[in-house]
Amino acid sequence: MMSYRAMRKRSIFNGGQFGVDGRKALFLVLLLFAIPAHDCSAQTPPPPDREHAFEHVPPTVVKRLVTRFSLGAFAGRFEKTRLGAVREAVGKGTIQHQGDAGDSVYWLCYRRAQHRLWIVSSGEMGGPDHLVTEVVEERTENDTETSTDCAIIPEKFAPLVFDGKLHLGMSRSEVVTALGPPSKSEAAQMVYSHHGKLADGFDETAWLILRFREDRLVSMRGGKTTTN
Repeated sequence: MMSYRAMRKRSIFNGGQFGVDGRKALFLVLLLFAIPAHDCSAQTPPPPDREHAFEHVPPTVVKRLVTRFSLGAFAGRFEKTRLGAVREAVGKGTIQHQGDAGDSVYWLCYRRAQHRLWIVSSGEMGGPDHLVTEVVEERTENDTETSTDCAIIPEKFAPLVFDGKLHLGMSRSEVVTALGPPSKSEAAQMVYSHHGKLADGFDETAWLILRFREDRLVSMRGGKTTTN
């Protein structure tokens, strides 16, 4: 049987150890509270494309679609321009990442007034250089709906224009005049879908998902991928 003196000695040792462990735990808790909240949270990811709406639409557009985009004077090309190049040109923004395998996606998020903008690279199709495969821009109802965790983009990088002719604010008739008849048209949405064979034998798929409010274009999503 353990003596009273031995039991007392063991009790004192355990109490000291508990004190050390307790101080360590308290230090870790205080350290967590000291980390700024914005360092722990990622920027707002690109809005979902509603189960790849373009995949359920026949590719009726014969002419090549969504080959280039511009942000003011900055000129970019889908599957050619790196996310890093956009970041360097704008001078702000952080490349974010979400998902893995086929669901992996990288993006830059920007805002200005009532506009939200995402420059996106598919983790699979964009490759290790994170080439731009999709661009999304939305106009919200008011400034309070704009994601405040996205960097403010300077005015000189506006507007966003697809293929030198498509931008927010256009009417439905103006869009049809610029692009021709859509592959699918609904009350508040039009979809343009293209699939073609390139000179090198590769297959090219491109799409535009356009949404309207009161006959004005308030959301556009354009993307392109090339496969063999």
